[in-house]
Amino acid sequence: MTQALTKQVTFDEFIAWYPENSQRRYELYDGVIVEMPSPTGDHEEVVGFLVGEIVVEYCRLNLPYFIPKTAFIKPISGKSAYSPDVLLLNRPHLINEPLWKQASTVSDAGSIPLVVEVVSSNWRDDYHKKLADYEEMGILEYWIVDYAALGGRAFIGNPKQPTLSVYQLIEGEYQVTQFRGGERIQSPTFPELALTAEQVFQAA
Repeated sequence: MTQALTKQVTFDEFIAWYPENSQRRYELYDGVIVEMPSPTGDHEEVVGFLVGEIVVEYCRLNLPYFIPKTAFIKPISGKSAYSPDVLLLNRPHLINEPLWKQASTVSDAGSIPLVVEVVSSNWRDDYHKKLADYEEMGILEYWIVDYAALGGRAFIGNPKQPTLSVYQLIEGEYQVTQFRGGERIQSPTFPELALTAEQVFQAA
C-alpha cells in the first residue's frame, strides 16, 4: 500500500469521489482510500502480454468473456474495492451484478472466472489481503505474477526467484501451484493454455 486518505468512507462514497479520467489509480481498503503505486514499464509490459494471451485463448474457445479497462471487485465485506491488473469477466453473468451498469463493479464470483495481480512494491496486499478476500468471495482462480521476485520468502522461496502462483479454489479454500522457468502454467480456466512462466517473465 502507498499513500492513504485516512478518512473512513463507504463504498458508495468512494465511487462518487473517484476522480474522472484520473492518471492515478486508487483502491479502497477497509474503508480507507489508498493511492496505488505508479506502475513501471516492466509491470505494464507483463500485464499487456498476459491480456493478449488470455484474449487469444478465450476467443479461440469462443467463450463469452472480456477484460475491462477499468473495473472494481467489491469483496463480501463491502468496505473494500480492488481494481486488478487483469480481471476476466463472464459477460452473461453481469445481469446478476447490481453495481455493474452504474459503477463497473462486480461482487459475485460467478462473474469472475479469473483475476491476475502482477506484483509491485505493495506485494503484501496481493499475497495477504486480496488473496483472503478473493478466497472468501469464492473466485475460482487467482494468479499472482511475481516476475521481479519481490514477494516474501514464505511465498516464493529462499533464495527468491520469479514465481507465478496459481491459486485454485477447492472446497472453499485456495490451493496453490507455483510455476517457474520453462514450466507450463496449469490454468483451471484455460487448461489448454500453452504458456510458460518464463514467457510471462520475459515480457518485462
